[in-house]
Amino acid sequence: MSRVRVRVPASTANLGPGFDTLGMALSLYNEVELSDEGEGLQLHVEGEGKVDLERAGERNLAVQAARETLRDLGFEPAGLRVRQINRIPLGRGLGSSAAACLAGVAAAAGLAGVQLSTDELLARALPFEGHPDNVTPALMGGLTTSALVAGRVVAANIPVPVYLTAVVVIPDLILPTKRARAVLPTQVPFADAVFNLTRLALLLTGFAADRPDLLAPGTEDRLHQPYRAALIPGMEAILEEGRQAGALATCLSGAGSSLLALVNADGGKIGHRMSERWRREFGIESRAHLLEIDRQGLVYMT
Repeated sequence: MSRVRVRVPASTANLGPGFDTLGMALSLYNEVELSDEGEGLQLHVEGEGKVDLERAGERNLAVQAARETLRDLGFEPAGLRVRQINRIPLGRGLGSSAAACLAGVAAAAGLAGVQLSTDELLARALPFEGHPDNVTPALMGGLTTSALVAGRVVAANIPVPVYLTAVVVIPDLILPTKRARAVLPTQVPFADAVFNLTRLALLLTGFAADRPDLLAPGTEDRLHQPYRAALIPGMEAILEEGRQAGALATCLSGAGSSLLALVNADGGKIGHRMSERWRREFGIESRAHLLEIDRQGLVYMT
């Protein structure tokens, strides 16, 4: 019997104007362990989404990714035991599906005794996720930019100041990515496209040149956040609350419903103020997490 265990970080995508291209890994982790034992599928989930993910069985995303990868690599055991330890909440814009499919692919490769390159892991995980903005930081760690070029994921890391940390405010509000994408327009005004290009340039310069003063204007967006605000009561007010409390910048985390604040101090106070105002004015209960930027990405565990 062989056993392989991997750990994958949460991720926040877009960071305002970087729609479907920017992603950042965060220090909140899921683990997936595979072993070839028994017969058929044995699935055990601990933590976030336990009931739904165990009920999904073969449709569980980590299981699907593992099964398909094992089959492609010519390794099909009679029995497969899958153990998931989930700390990333589902449907909150923190890359839970990216973590699941990437973990399934990587663990399956390990079980089959095959070493896959970064490009190969991205290519195998992409069909389950659809776009690479969460998968890339979950694999590579840190802040990444990624794009599909001629059918291939092209990705790179972007430097991030060492003092930067993240506050993630996670509401009791599940927002499926499919629903969050359904509210987006099929066309946008030319002026809004130009606006986002200028903000993205400011944001990347702010990170790479260590210019924290550029992060607040750099996270402004007109392509997706204004449309998704209708699905998240109080979103704009809570983002502003974070800035007033001292955050360097605030934005929607991925497709939502979580909100992200980039901070260099007083993260606990900032998260408390955002969470408290959400509850007080909009009746939305939430939990605030102060997280580091994960710089390792996916790791195999002993």
